[in-house]
Amino acid sequence: MKRSILFDTETTGFDPDQGDRIIEIAAIELIDDLPTTNYYHVMVHPERDIPAEATKVHGFRIEDLEGAPKFPEIADGFLEFIGDAPMIAHNARFDFKFVNAELQKCGRALLDYASRAIDTVEMARKKYPGMPASLDALCRRFNIDLSQRGTHNALLDCKLLAEVYVELMGGRQRGLGLAGPSRSRSIAEAGDMLANRTPRKMALPNAEELAAHTAFVDGLKDPVWRRD
Repeated sequence: MKRSILFDTETTGFDPDQGDRIIEIAAIELIDDLPTTNYYHVMVHPERDIPAEATKVHGFRIEDLEGAPKFPEIADGFLEFIGDAPMIAHNARFDFKFVNAELQKCGRALLDYASRAIDTVEMARKKYPGMPASLDALCRRFNIDLSQRGTHNALLDCKLLAEVYVELMGGRQRGLGLAGPSRSRSIAEAGDMLANRTPRKMALPNAEELAAHTAFVDGLKDPVWRRD
C-alpha cells in the first residue's frame, strides 16, 4: 500500500519572505494514487491583514478568520496527518515554501522538497508539452466539473487536483486491478469514488483510420469481426 498526501494552501500573497502567510491549508490522503475519505482542512489566522488583491483570488477577508487558530496551534495536527508520505501539489514549490516558512516560525522541522515533493504542474508539462498546465486547463482537458470553482478554495482545489492526478497517472483504470489484502479500500470502493466522473468523450474514427482498421482486419486469419 502506497500512501501519499495531496495538499494546497491559500495565502495573503505570493511571497512568505515578504511577510505573506497561510490562511487556509487542505490535504487529502491518497492510497495507491486514489483519494480516500481521509482529509485535513483548517482555516488559519495569518496574524496580519489580507490585501484586497488576495481577497479577489480566494474570497477571504481578515474578518472571516477572526477566532481561527494560528499556525503554531495547528502545526502538530498537520504534521501528524501528513506523516512521512510524499507530498503532491500543483506548483509544489509555492506551497512547500509557505508551509516551511510557517514551520520555521514555530520551531518545527522543515519538509524536504527534494525527497518529498511531487509537482503536478511539472507532470502535466512533461505529458503535454507546450499546453496550458493550470488546474483549470487540466480539469477542462479531462472533462472534470469546474462548476463549483468560483474563487480559489484549498479543499475544493485538492479534490479537483486529486482527479487530475489520477488522470496524469494513467486514468481511472489505475489501482483497479487485483488487490492484495494489504489494501485499505476494496476495488469496489475505489471504483465508487470515481463513479460520478463524466467519462471522457472519444472522437469517432475518421475515414483514414477506418481504412487502416479494414486493412489490419484483412490481414488476420478468420477475424471474429467477420464471422456470421
